[in-house]
Amino acid sequence: LGPITISTAPEKATSSPMARDRVSRSPGPKKWDSPAANSGYMEISTAAMAPDLEAIQRASFPSLAPDELITAAHYRAHIAAFPEGQHAVLDAVGRVVGCSTDFRTRQGTFWSFDDVAHTYMEAVGDNWLTNHVPEGTWLYGADIGILPDYRRMGLGKLLYQARHDLVRRLNLKGHIAGGMPKGYYKFKDELSIEAYIERVIAGALFDPVLSVQLKRGFEVYEIMPDYLDDP
Repeated sequence: LGPITISTAPEKATSSPMARDRVSRSPGPKKWDSPAANSGYMEISTAAMAPDLEAIQRASFPSLAPDELITAAHYRAHIAAFPEGQHAVLDAVGRVVGCSTDFRTRQGTFWSFDDVAHTYMEAVGDNWLTNHVPEGTWLYGADIGILPDYRRMGLGKLLYQARHDLVRRLNLKGHIAGGMPKGYYKFKDELSIEAYIERVIAGALFDPVLSVQLKRGFEVYEIMPDYLDDP
C-alpha cells in the first residue's frame, strides 16, 4: 500500500495516502544543527555523490524489493534529467547523509486526479525518471532518505522545505508524493489500512512517513494498493 500526497490538489481528501500539500510561503532554513554532527548544509546532488546516495537508499529501505532500489546509475540519470530536483544534505565534514529525488509531471501521464492509481515503478520509469516532463506543472516527490544515525535531527523537514521552495521557484501547481506507511506492520493484525491512516491523520498514531508529511502540510488523497513491493 502507498499513501500519496499532493500540494494544492482538488478538495476531496480521503482517508488514504495520496495526499496533497498546501505549500507554506515562509522561507525554509538551508542549514541545520545537531548534537551528533554540529552543523551541516544542503546542496544540489552531483554525479560524484551517486555511490553515497545509493548507500542512503539501501540504509533507508532495507526490505524494499531489490529491483525497486535506486542505484548509483539511477541517481546519475536523475541528476542528468532534472538536476534542480535532486537535493542532498551533507554534515559538517561533507559526508552525504540525506537526499531527495523529484521530477516534474502533469495530469494525463501516468496519473490524474480522476484516476490517481499507479505504482511507484510506473511513476519513476523503473527508477530512470523517464516520466520527467520538463514543462510539467506538478512536482512529484519520488524518494527521500536519511541515514539512520542522522534521523530526528530535522533533515526531513529541510528536504521537504527545499521541495516546496522549488515548487514556488518554478511556479508549479503543487507537490504530489507517494508514501510508504512504514509503521503499519505493527498494527496490520488489528487495523485495516484505512483505520490505520485515519488514526495517523487524527494524531492518535505516529507513522514515520505519513506523520512527517502531514506535519509538513500534506493531506491524504487516496490509498493505492501495491504502490511498492516492500514486505
